[in-house]
Amino acid sequence: MAIVTQTPLNPGDSPLVREALSSVVSRETSATPTAAQSPGDGDGTWPRPPKTRVIAVANQKGGVGKTTTSVNIAAALSMHGQRVLVVDLDPQGNASTALATEHRGDVPDVYQVLVDDLPMADIVKQVPDMPNLYCAPATIDLAGAEIELVSLVAREARLRRALDAYKAIELDYIVIDCPPSLGLLTVNALVAADEVMIPIQCEYYALEGLGQLLRNVDLIKAHLNPTLNLSTIVLTMYDGRTRLASQVADEVRAHFGDTVLNTVIPRSVRLSEAPSYGQSVMTYDPGSSGAMAYMDAAREIAHRAKVA
Repeated sequence: MAIVTQTPLNPGDSPLVREALSSVVSRETSATPTAAQSPGDGDGTWPRPPKTRVIAVANQKGGVGKTTTSVNIAAALSMHGQRVLVVDLDPQGNASTALATEHRGDVPDVYQVLVDDLPMADIVKQVPDMPNLYCAPATIDLAGAEIELVSLVAREARLRRALDAYKAIELDYIVIDCPPSLGLLTVNALVAADEVMIPIQCEYYALEGLGQLLRNVDLIKAHLNPTLNLSTIVLTMYDGRTRLASQVADEVRAHFGDTVLNTVIPRSVRLSEAPSYGQSVMTYDPGSSGAMAYMDAAREIAHRAKVA
């Protein structure tokens, strides 16, 4: 079956332009190298981790694809037999929107879990039409949690305590979508998590704040959560038409090695459109370059469970 790409070729383009665009489309829709896949991975159930993997998706820089990565990785995992909970820890509530989970008005949310000790089971909702995917929503009230947490006992471990007590569903993955900051909400996510996933936009500015984030991860590992591990780096918004994107990708791979996924996430209009329909791109347009890239990325993550 033919797949319609995100970059249609204009019959009026010159042969040189057509060749260049074809190269871009090829790079954007390429799958993860064969070495990262196993026979039957495409359609079957991926291996379940030996215990629940709690992954914080963090980067204090905004606009690098944290929420898009959280939602679509979680959706892809759930479509292959994994039971996944997405914890929306961003007051903007974008992950809740993308997963069609109500997060306005007086809906119980993560704020009440952190500040009022509401059980996590009271706020978790199943995502419509996704039987293995669940969401703990965030409302705008969460914006005040940074201030209110300051005076609470064990303020850095409130989320971990709530997740430890949550037994309603036997989960394979908990994906925590962090806000674009290094405040108490992100600290709570890093203390609750076993792994950190960092989405890095393939542009120069995305590298500037990375050192500060890594220092924070090291501090939390030293003082609050010794099991924390930087397990995954995802290269997002990759534009094969620019030399800069390739340079940034090469630089990140040279520094972080196998921590960086083989799959890169291309720029894709479908990734931006999907949340407006209350869907992940995995269900909105499974044949798009963005959906295929996130499926490949999720496959890599699932098969790293044996090592994690």
